Amino acid sequence: QVQLVESGGGLVQPGGSLRLSCTTSRTDFRFNAMGWYRQAPGKQREWIASISSGGSTNYADSVKGRFTIARDNAKDTMYLQMNSLKPEDTAVYYCNTARGYWVWGQGTQVTVSS
Repeated sequence: QVQLVESGGGLVQPGGSLRLSCTTSRTDFRFNAMGWYRQAPGKQREWIASISSGGSTNYADSVKGRFTIARDNAKDTMYLQMNSLKPEDTAVYYCNTARGYWVWGQGTQVTVSS
């Protein structure tokens, strides 16, 4: 019944990289604009990147130039390539539609620390 599953998080040093994946069993994935979100301890969940069904992208200023969002509609999968990671990127990362309309998954923890 879980429709969104995030993976790929972990512990990385500042300046390092991670690639997150978001998979879904929903058959309408390819028709939806999708996005990545994150939630740091004590903070609200925030939007960081989105991608249209056709591949057009938008990024929050905090990650622009460092993160890249992508999707593979044939695999019902979305990705977030995270480069030049900073300690302030530490958060639980979630995927959803670009408006957050689907049920949230468990997220994947990203910790950036020396």
